[in-house]
Amino acid sequence: MITVFAKLQAAEGKEHEFRSAIETMVAAVSEHEPDVMKYALHEVAGSPGTFFLHEVYANDDALKAHGQTDHMKAFGQTLKGISGARPEISRVTEIVDVDR
Repeated sequence: MITVFAKLQAAEGKEHEFRSAIETMVAAVSEHEPDVMKYALHEVAGSPGTFFLHEVYANDDALKAHGQTDHMKAFGQTLKGISGARPEISRVTEIVDVDR
């Protein structure tokens, strides 16, 4: 499994439009990418417009394919007008987990 965290920041005054764009992206991933095991949107409490995507891919091929999808390309274009900062993408390795 490959885990990625992406921090995304909406431009001031564009928070609602930004969130809607991410929700559309999550729906497209759910519909078209069966090897994406998790693609969860979170908003930072007390910081409207700051979002994290928690992404889990079955393997490297799924991660690479994700970046080449039409919906990812469209999402990138959409963010250009409503993003307050460049996305911060971190590929992480899980150390320990509580899973109940």
